[in-house]
Formats: sequence, structure tokens, C-alpha cells
Amino acid sequence: MEEQAQEDTLSYKDKITTIKLSTATKQRLEHLKLYKRETYEEIMQRLLNILNITIKNPEAARHKLISLERQRKRNLKEMK
Repeated sequence: MEEQAQEDTLSYKDKITTIKLSTATKQRLEHLKLYKRETYEEIMQRLLNILNITIKNPEAARHKLISLERQRKRNLKEMK
């Protein structure tokens, strides 16, 4: 049901697909979650955004990563 709701919000060009990940990669993505129910789609979008920033302005990307890590740690404390 949740997957269907997410699919309904996507445009016709953004259909859902399946990709294969190793268990290690999946665990690394899990570690990058900013909040418990964050989707892999959201994580990947964030990573791609940071990559694009890094190409244009490495210093801005560094600040963004520091900010995201602080947010992640804060959220982890709140979940406990």
C-alpha cells in the first residue's frame, strides 16, 4: 500500500524500478539514513545531490556533509 502511494506521487517518467545491491551496500545505505523511515530513493537522491555539489564546489559539499551528519546523529539520539 505504501509503495503504491509513493508510485502515485511520481510522474509518468519516474516509475519505480528494482536494482540489485550487495548486502554490504544496503547496510551502508542504512547507515546513511537521516530518519528511520527514510527510503533508499531519498538517500540516493541526497547522495547524488551532494555529488553534484562536490563537482561544482567541494567546500560547499563538505559543509553540507557536516550538516547532514549532525542531523543524522541528532535523529539517532531522538529515536532511542
